[in-house]
Parts: sequence; structure tokens; C-alpha cells
Amino acid sequence: MPIGEPEWWYAKDVRLMTRLLGPAARIFAAIATRRIESAVPYRSRLPVICVGNFTAGGTGKTPLTLHIARLLIAAGERPAILTRGYGGRRAGPCWIEDVSELAEDVGDEPLLLARAAPTMIARDRRAGAIAVETASTGPRSGATVIVMDDGLQNPSLAKDFTIAIVDGVRGFGNGQVIPAGPLRAPLDVQLELADAILVNIPPNARPESRETTTGGSVTNLADAGPARLIAGLRRDFPGPVLTASAEAAIPREEIAGRSYVAFAGIANPARFFALVERLGGSVVAHRTFKDHHTFGETDAEELLDLADRHGAELITTEKDHIRLVGYGGARERLANRARPLPIRLAFPERDGARLADLVMAAITTARSGA
Repeated sequence: MPIGEPEWWYAKDVRLMTRLLGPAARIFAAIATRRIESAVPYRSRLPVICVGNFTAGGTGKTPLTLHIARLLIAAGERPAILTRGYGGRRAGPCWIEDVSELAEDVGDEPLLLARAAPTMIARDRRAGAIAVETASTGPRSGATVIVMDDGLQNPSLAKDFTIAIVDGVRGFGNGQVIPAGPLRAPLDVQLELADAILVNIPPNARPESRETTTGGSVTNLADAGPARLIAGLRRDFPGPVLTASAEAAIPREEIAGRSYVAFAGIANPARFFALVERLGGSVVAHRTFKDHHTFGETDAEELLDLADRHGAELITTEKDHIRLVGYGGARERLANRARPLPIRLAFPERDGARLADLVMAAITTARSGA
């Protein structure tokens, strides 16, 4: 279970806490719905491609944003990524000028995104879009398309294409809105905001029988498994439902046969540890931290000592590694010793081509003014 997310969010049966928090969840749901439905969004002069998710916690949104930015670059576009900068201190609008900036200033995910394309931080997405449009000098000027990171529920900016990513195992949890469940707004409201859905299937997800792939509302598929979730979405959601899996972006032989102390401060650390094992690495010890954890000197010293005691190498996620960069002392030593494991989304050939077609068609339509 991801750190910071209650296990009962993803339970099959209704728990006491779900009932107790129901009134608060209904208030949150009403506020979120009113905010979404009453907004008058700003229409950028650039096409806007939005990546989002329906729930709190990790689903693979950052790898999807990176994938879309790269496919746009391959198509001759000049994407600019627009992100809130979660976890950072800067409100923006401001460009990430250097990928060696401190994560505590700009956020860890924006630093990863900035490695792929110019990245603008703006908690006010309308102001951020205008800043992208009006950038007239320097390497960050001349953007042809905006890729809006984590913007599904943000109504301030009109989108030309929106894709929402779903965890293939956890799905929508208990179907309840925060704090009674993981949904950021009522699911029926959020489904109306998406043009396509991507189901992120862990490579080790258990197979589903034919019987479990039918029946049941898509709003009540807690721990249903990927096949049933996909079948429910394809039945109830009118747009394309695509699939992908997260995999290492380096050859297996670079990890296999080595012993590791693995550490992660992401929404689902267990998935990362399992990936290391799947690649043939032996995780002799692991440490988990809350999502977007800011590592201190004590954390770094303990991890270095743990690796020394086990005679093992250190391995972590790119997001965690980037939060160690720019400091001295034990954190610098940990950054130098720990191997970041890059992740990418791997698509079935048909779904990868479909996603590219959907994105490029939306851009063409936006430019035609249709």
C-alpha cells in the first residue's frame, strides 16, 4: 500500500472509516464538482494536451507526460510542459532554468520533466499558459504545443485533448471521494473530462479469468485486477481505452546478479522494489519514505551505513535521486553511490500508435479552429 494512503481506500468491503468520512467526502465532492462545472477556462492560442489521473497517489502520470513530450518532439513539435510544481516552494510562473536546481525549490517531478522539454512551473495554470505563449527570447521561446501535467481536475485552462491514466491493479479503489476514498472528484464528473484513458498494467499483475472480466460498475472495481477494469472501462467509457506497462529504460543485464539496498519515497514503493527483483537484482534490504520525501543528512547516513553493512549497492527511483542532487555532505555521497533506475511506459504497438494519432489529430483540429 502506498505510504500516506489508507489501506481501506482500496479495500473490497466498505470499512468503518469510509462510513465515518462519508459526510466530509460529500462536501469535498460538491466543492470539486462546482469548481469544475462553473469555471470559465482560458483558451490558449497553443494546442493544449493534458495528462491527469482520477485518484490521489501514483499512477504513472510522469512517465506518460514524458512519453507524450518525446513523441511530439519526434513529430517536429516544440512542446512546453506546464506543471504545478508540487512539492516545490516556487509558485511561478517561472521556467526551470537548470535541471540541477534543488527539488525543494521547484519539485522533483518538474526536474524530471525538464530533462525532456522546457518546463514551466505555475500554480495558476492560466498564467502559466500565457507565460509560455509570450516567451519571446531564449531557448524556451517558440513553443508550438503545451503539455499540461496533472491537469484533469483543473478547469482554468481549456484542453484540446485529455488523457487520464489509471493504475491497472488499484483502479478507482472503493469508488469514494477524498477523504473517504482516493478519488479527487466524483468519478462520473471526472470521466466527462477525459477524451481517452490509459490503464497502466504492472508487468507482474495477476491474470484474470474470463468470468471476472464482465459485470460490475466501473465505479466499484476495488482490487478488481487489470482485465476486469479494462473491460468495465471499455463498456462504460465512450472514448479510447489504451494500455501500457511501466518498465526499466535500461537493459536487464545492468541490474541482474547484483545485491541492492533499495529505497523509495514515491506513492507506491513496493512496485519499485518488485521491479528491481524482476530485473534480476536481489533486494537485501529496503527503506520506504512518504511520497516526495525530502531526504535529510540522517536519512542519507543511515542508507549509506545499511549498504555498507550488507555489502550491497544502492538503488532508487529517478524521482528520489533527483531530490538528493545539489547538496553536500551525506546526501551528496548518497547521490553519488545510489543508482537511479529510469522508468518508461511500454505500449502494445497498436495502442502506442493510437495514442500518437489521437494527440496529433487534436493538435491539427486545434490549429484549424474547429
